[in-house]
Amino acid sequence: MNTLALENMKARRSCRAFSSQMPERELIEKVCEAGTWAPTGHGKQSPLIVAITNKALRDRLSAMNAKIWNQLKEQRGEKPLEGFDPFYGAPVVLLVLADRKVPTYLYDGCAVLTNLANGAEAVGLASCWIHRAKEEFDSEEGKALLKELGIEGDYEGIDHLVVGYPAKPIPSPLPRKSDYVRFVD
Repeated sequence: MNTLALENMKARRSCRAFSSQMPERELIEKVCEAGTWAPTGHGKQSPLIVAITNKALRDRLSAMNAKIWNQLKEQRGEKPLEGFDPFYGAPVVLLVLADRKVPTYLYDGCAVLTNLANGAEAVGLASCWIHRAKEEFDSEEGKALLKELGIEGDYEGIDHLVVGYPAKPIPSPLPRKSDYVRFVD
C-alpha cells in the first residue's frame, strides 16, 4: 500500500502569503505534469493548463481577478478592497481552462486543479486555489487575452492555482468533521 500519496494529500493546505521567489522551472513542470494525469471524462482531456511565470501577465490577471472580486463584494453591500492581490503574492499562476464542448469539462478542470495542488505539495511548493476564472475569461478582456496568448476554441476559465514558496508558516489543518463519511452497508 502506498501511504505516501495519502500523507501528501493530508499535508496540503492553502497558502495565503507567498514569497516573491520564483520556484525552479523544473518544479513548476512537475506540478503541471501532475495536472495532466488527472482523470477526465471518457479520457477526453478537455482541460488546458496555462503556466504563467511572466510577472506582467501575472499582475494583469491579478488585477482582472481583483476587479471581479470587488464587484462581487459591492453586490453584497460590502466595501471593495483597495490594492488587494487575490493571488497573495504568488509568483506562478497555473490557469486551468477547459473545452466547453466536452460534457464533463467542469469536472475535468476541477480534477486537474486538485492534482496540481497535490503535485505542488509533493514537490515542496505551496499553493492556493483561486476562483473567478470563469468571470475573467467570459469577459471581453479575458477573451482578448486568450487570443493574445494564441488560445483558440470555446474554453471556459475553470480556476487558477497560485504556486510558490510560503512567506510564513502555513496554519495547521482544521479537524475533519465527524460525519464527513457515511457508510451505507
